[in-house]
This record gives sequence, structure tokens and C-alpha cells, in this order.
Amino acid sequence: MTSDALAGGGRSVVVGMSGGVDSSVAALLLKRQGWSVTGLFMKNWEDDDDDEYCSTRQDLIDVAAVCDVIGIELEVVNFSAAYKERVFATFLREYQAGRTPNPDVLCNAEIKFSAFLEHALALGASRIATGHYAQSREVGGRCELLKAEDGNKDQSYFLYRLNQAQLAPTLFPIGHLYKREVRKLAEEAGLPNFAKKDSTGICFVGERPFRAFLSRYLPSTPGEIRILGSDRVVGQHEGLIYHTLGQRQGLRIGGVKGKADANGDHEAWYVAAKDMERNLLYVVQGHDHPALLSERLSAADLSWINAVPHTHWVYCAKTRYRQADAPCEVERVGADACEVVFAQPQWAVTPGQSLVIYESRVCLGGGIIA
Repeated sequence: MTSDALAGGGRSVVVGMSGGVDSSVAALLLKRQGWSVTGLFMKNWEDDDDDEYCSTRQDLIDVAAVCDVIGIELEVVNFSAAYKERVFATFLREYQAGRTPNPDVLCNAEIKFSAFLEHALALGASRIATGHYAQSREVGGRCELLKAEDGNKDQSYFLYRLNQAQLAPTLFPIGHLYKREVRKLAEEAGLPNFAKKDSTGICFVGERPFRAFLSRYLPSTPGEIRILGSDRVVGQHEGLIYHTLGQRQGLRIGGVKGKADANGDHEAWYVAAKDMERNLLYVVQGHDHPALLSERLSAADLSWINAVPHTHWVYCAKTRYRQADAPCEVERVGADACEVVFAQPQWAVTPGQSLVIYESRVCLGGGIIA
């Protein structure tokens, strides 16, 4: 980044650009608002740049084309070493321990709002911005993280680990917009990626088969699949690391008969538990089996954005991203863990995933489900 790019002084902002339409429109809007804007493309993964599933090269081409249309400078920074140490190593440890981590949460806290923020501020920028669907505001000298206007795209769940020092200099330019409005703005401005498909799945896995990817890094041991509460063996698994609670697909036990529903059809099997010591995978039949429902949970590794939530106060929470807000009470909260009780049982509460607590539109923070 040149000194010219930061000529705006207190109005200088570095926008994290991924090649997608959201971060592109974030940069576009800031430029229109009079900010001195520089785009920054983060290279976070380089183990298989030549792999057919790696989109980094095309993404960089898209970012460069967008920056040219908007009329802003572009910088490329390689954070892959930090990513591997801070995000991917934790991802592997969690899977090896039998949990199901959320790498997007880790990436935001450790890379996008840590390494990226430090880099931008060291270069003289006053703010950073991203294309996340979220909002923030200042109340009494403290920053609050808010849900996006577009509830279907809201990404505050992935940002709950941000602290005051990370939130204060961060702008979310598209948080007040709906996705359709973002695409319309991009098309009207002539951005070449206005119709680009949204990326899905884990960032470093991309569209590749997950099992094949994970097997390159972690050893797996085949074992028995048993019915929970019984010694009956109904199949074989290829490794516990490939399975998560509530999983239905990929069990390969569809032909095993058991409980039938009201129509006489045999109900589907779901993963209900994993015994890491004995290398056993336990399954149950039926989406609403009691073993898949939890009225309470414990969370550790807590992170609160403003203050610790009150106990015996009605909040709402999510135990996974694509989930409706669920009314709950924080029964107990300490320095290291909290206990949450839900008004209605929650389905497939999964160790390693994040519990995120809200008070209306305000994201309070959360922790890792234990």
C-alpha cells in the first residue's frame, strides 16, 4: 500500500476483499461515501494452489477486476502461515478429539479481525471493513455487534468472538442491505462479479469431498456402528472423525430395518453419540428421537463482546448457524463456562460448535459447546 492510498488520513479504510460480490460492494459504497479506500486480498491457504478445488487464483483475478472498475488500489497479503498455526491446527485438534469445530469463527477472530486488522493499522489506515452481513453501533462509549437487516444472510453468529478493540475500527458497509440489493448495486456499477455464486462450506476445503480432504491430515480407524442403548451392530464406520451429531447422510446403513413410522416406512438413522475411547459410533432412528434433543448445554472458552449476560434472564441463542433463535436462560455463568437452559429442546447440540447468545438484535457473545 502506498502513502497515496492512505491520503485520506482519518478517512482511510482497508477493505478485506475475497472476490465475492459482498466485499466488492462494501468497497464500492465506501468509495462513494468519500473514504480513501484500499482493497486487500488475503491469501490464507496455499497447500494445494494447483488443486482443482482451489479458487484462490480466480478470486484474485476477480478482486483485481473489481478494484479496477471502482478505481482503488489493491494489495495482496499472505497470511497462510498464521492461518495454519491459529486456525487450521485448532481445526485438526478438535476433529481428532471427536468434536466438530467451526473454522469460520476461528478465522474471523484470528485472521480477518486480528492479523488483517494489525496489518492495516500498521500501514496507517484508520479503519478496516468487510463484506459481512452484520452491523455495529456505539452505546455509552462501547461497541455493540448487531444482526444484519437481512435475517437470511446475517453473519453475526460467526463474529461473536470479536472484542472491543476489533469492533471499534471495523465497518460493515452492507449490513443494512438485503442480498438482492447488494447484487443490484454491483450490476448497476458494472462490477464483473455481480452474479458470482456465493462460496459455501469450509473455506480451505472448498467444493472438494470432505472425507478425502480430512484423511490427508488425520489418521482414521474403522469401527462399529451400534444402536444407542444396545449392543446391536448395524454397520461399520470408516473413522469417527468423519461423523458429527445429527448426521444422516453417509452412514451406509439404510438397508438395516428397525422402527417404522406411521406410514410403515422405516425411519432414517442419525448419529447420536461417539465413543472415542472404544471407537464406536452410536445411531438412533427418527429425526425427533429423544437422544437428539437437549434442553440444556454447557459452553466453555467464553467470549463476551460487552459484558457478561445476566443469569435467569430471558435471551435467545443459536447452537448452529442455520437455526432460528431459541429462547433460553443463562442459568450459571463463570469465568470459564456457562450453563444455558432452553425453553424448548434443541436438536443435535454438537460439541465444538458455538453457542451464540442474543438480546433482541444485539449479539452478546458466547462460547464453545462442551
